[in-house]
Amino acid sequence: MLNWLSFHRADIAAVLIIGLVIALIWSIYIGRKETILRETDEVFGDPERTKGGWYWAVCGMSALMLVWFFFSWGMARAYFPNAANELCQIGKLNEAVSPIKATLPIESRYYKSTDIVVRNNEQLDALYASLPADAFTAAEIAQLDSVYSTSKGLIALYSDPANLSDEALRQFDAVASQLDGISDRLRAGPDGLVPSAEASDQPPWGVTEDEIPILATSPRGVLFDTVSVDAAVIAESFTSVRNMPDEATALIADAKADIAALKEANKSPSFDEATAKTRNDYLKAVERIFRRLDDGLIFPAESLVGVHAAIDRLDDAIGDAKGSLSFVDAVFMPGEGVVKSRTICTEQGSARWLPKPTDVIATLGRLANPNTDEGGGFKGTTLLWWKWLAIADVVDFIIPDGLVDMLPGSYGTHDATGAFDPNYKDKLLAFASGEVSLGYVPMLDGHIWDSLFRVLVALALGILLGVPLGIYMGVSRFFKSFFDPMIELYRPVPPLAWAPLILTIFGIQDDGKIFLLFMVAFAIMVISARTGASGTQLSKIRASHSLGASNRQILRNVILPNALPEILTGARIAIGVCWGTLVAAEMLAGTTGIGFIENVARTVSDYELIWVTILIMGLLGLAFDLFMRLMIAKLIPWRGKG
Repeated sequence: MLNWLSFHRADIAAVLIIGLVIALIWSIYIGRKETILRETDEVFGDPERTKGGWYWAVCGMSALMLVWFFFSWGMARAYFPNAANELCQIGKLNEAVSPIKATLPIESRYYKSTDIVVRNNEQLDALYASLPADAFTAAEIAQLDSVYSTSKGLIALYSDPANLSDEALRQFDAVASQLDGISDRLRAGPDGLVPSAEASDQPPWGVTEDEIPILATSPRGVLFDTVSVDAAVIAESFTSVRNMPDEATALIADAKADIAALKEANKSPSFDEATAKTRNDYLKAVERIFRRLDDGLIFPAESLVGVHAAIDRLDDAIGDAKGSLSFVDAVFMPGEGVVKSRTICTEQGSARWLPKPTDVIATLGRLANPNTDEGGGFKGTTLLWWKWLAIADVVDFIIPDGLVDMLPGSYGTHDATGAFDPNYKDKLLAFASGEVSLGYVPMLDGHIWDSLFRVLVALALGILLGVPLGIYMGVSRFFKSFFDPMIELYRPVPPLAWAPLILTIFGIQDDGKIFLLFMVAFAIMVISARTGASGTQLSKIRASHSLGASNRQILRNVILPNALPEILTGARIAIGVCWGTLVAAEMLAGTTGIGFIENVARTVSDYELIWVTILIMGLLGLAFDLFMRLMIAKLIPWRGKG
């Protein structure tokens, strides 16, 4: 069932998108209607005014999901399933003619020949002006001048249309004619073309790791795929053309002889180290420029006008052959579009880093599969499942072995026969160390549980120790003055600044991460409880004293209820900060947990997996917050109604 849903994720997305549009329109209608009905009954600023409004929540989530579907190309895949494959075939054609376009002022402002001429002239002039005359003899300087003049002469020869051979002109005309032939074939349309059986058997767009099928799956795609093969042959023919007049051959031979003579002279041991380096560096620069001029790749601009015009006509033909695909590409595929590179086609723009919602759900479903032998879970650990937990392991975690060491008496020893009879202390040590079998209980397991366990334990310890200390700091001069500098000294330090130190001391096991989270939660709970306790109205305390209440009664019945809103708000904040800190800690050092999954996904640029971890963290954070809202509503129902 899950495999079927994953395979048809585009069809499912099409239904979801329609449902989201209906939900968006419906929620706006209900929201406007309710607003009009309540307009006369509620005043601005009344907390009761914010209650309800679930329809606006539906509106917000629907709008967010529609934006996600749009920018991730989820809408394009749902309603135009062949679009990406057809754009892939167009990418093949563009890739095939790219060697031709690279020489023309299409993707740049100038002909490639113009760029070569300008760049090499500038570099030759700069080299000539910086000639280190002290490092060369007069005869060698004359040879360098000859190479300089030859290089300048080659540029002039290549640039003169009169020197271009008839064979080169004929080849350019042939290329232009063949490109026009491709344009005509594109305008003729895909009538009679059908995808191959192999292409039809490919998985649909986005189901496999290679997102876009490489083989053409539609008649229009077959058309572009077919002409791209011929275009590659034409481009190869174009790149083989050389502009090599007879005069250029002679000049090149002379310049090579001069350069060879200068290189031979540089081998002389008579030069000091600095001079030898100067000579070698200068000659390398001269030779590097010359080698860019001896391959005959500079052409007169006029000679490429016909090819340029043919490429323009080809681009127009591509636009005509695309038809409605141009609209789909422009509207439903924001960004650069589909790009063909080597043997794959990839989505560019926002779709490259923003996976489609259904893909994220499919990845989450694969991770949630508890059968790790069939590819479920992550790195051999389930995402969230259960296991049989030995009770002895829990005892070992809770009871320190040192407690047994503090008991009177000594541990047993072996007797003269080599036998060992354990005494009561040995048996207690075995119990505290988890070596005594106490049975098994079912227990949650997996990456999510590991992260939850670390947060819950740290938060519980932070509340258990932080709230009493904060309360006493709010009512006692000694507690406030003694502990306040200590708390405020480490509280402003970012948790990640402590992480390397704590993880170094405790290692990568749970105790280090729990202690780091405890430090975060402890400071927040202390500050929250102290603020709540110190904010108690003095009139309430004086009234309690006048009624004969003891200090303990005032603390329990006046100060604590007054501090409870601040304490619960602090707990909400602590949960969020602990969760964020935990993920960072697991990314720094860990072998399980949500942060560990995201860290691995980051290193391999697995965007779907990254978004899955973000989704999990968001859902867990929302669940925590909803729980805290329920607790606040139950424990302090009077809040906001004073």
